[in-house]
Amino acid sequence: MSQNFTPPAPDSYTAAPAPAPARSGNVGLAILGAAATALVAGAAYGGIMGAIEYQIGYLAAGVGFLVALVAVRLGGRNPILPVLSAALTLGGVYGGYLLASAISVEKHEGIPVSELLTTDFANLNQYYVDNIDPISILFYAIGAYAAFQTARKTAS
Repeated sequence: MSQNFTPPAPDSYTAAPAPAPARSGNVGLAILGAAATALVAGAAYGGIMGAIEYQIGYLAAGVGFLVALVAVRLGGRNPILPVLSAALTLGGVYGGYLLASAISVEKHEGIPVSELLTTDFANLNQYYVDNIDPISILFYAIGAYAAFQTARKTAS
């Protein structure tokens, strides 16, 4: 017993959708955006630390996450972005620590934060370097690691 098989007409097939194009981005814009994000996120990190007078590692990781996310969204799959994100995160966390130090000095010495961050910046930096502790180094590493891994995995 044979059955008659009639293939469908060629017009009845639907074409497969085209593959999504590879994300390409502007690395220059990614650098600018990630640097701005590192500055803002680092300032928020420092403001929170200065207000509560306590260090929080999750916030350092948050700085890294935000920096990497902006870098990858603007820069696409460029292989330099994980390293760039980690480096900018280190700068953002450092800026946060300087702001927290300035807030601490203002509370105890009465010197305004604006003055410490402008005319007395060298003294503020030396104060921070003299008072850095191992947990701060760990938080730098946490932030950089979070940035590197976020950028690496998000760009895939």
